[in-house]
Amino acid sequence: MDWHTWIIIGVAVAAFLLLKRLTLVQPDAARDWLKQGARVIDVRSEGEFKGGHLPGAVNIPLGRLRDEIARVAPDKDQPLLLHCLSGTRSGMGKSQLKKLGYRNVFNLGSYGRAERIVGAQSGAGTKGDAG
Repeated sequence: MDWHTWIIIGVAVAAFLLLKRLTLVQPDAARDWLKQGARVIDVRSEGEFKGGHLPGAVNIPLGRLRDEIARVAPDKDQPLLLHCLSGTRSGMGKSQLKKLGYRNVFNLGSYGRAERIVGAQSGAGTKGDAG
């Protein structure tokens, strides 16, 4: 590949990362939603969740989100803060829930970012099967 191709790839990657960052809920807004009773939804796999999760988070893997969200949030006005490992699956989950009519759905992003935001409200993450 020549240097033009590398520049184009670099610009595309930077644009993707910027766009992804812009779709994340701001930390202060997320904390406000938490104070108003937002539910934290972890869309990672069950195995990832068992390996460590945020206190109070509910695990609904992305592939089951459409079918199981009504059990956790029957009210479509319920604020929901989604996260996963990197922020990609939670972004997809946000889109799914918006299409289902949920009005207050936000992407916390990665587990680490969610832990920093939610941890400021409730303490550190939980390891193992507890919670």
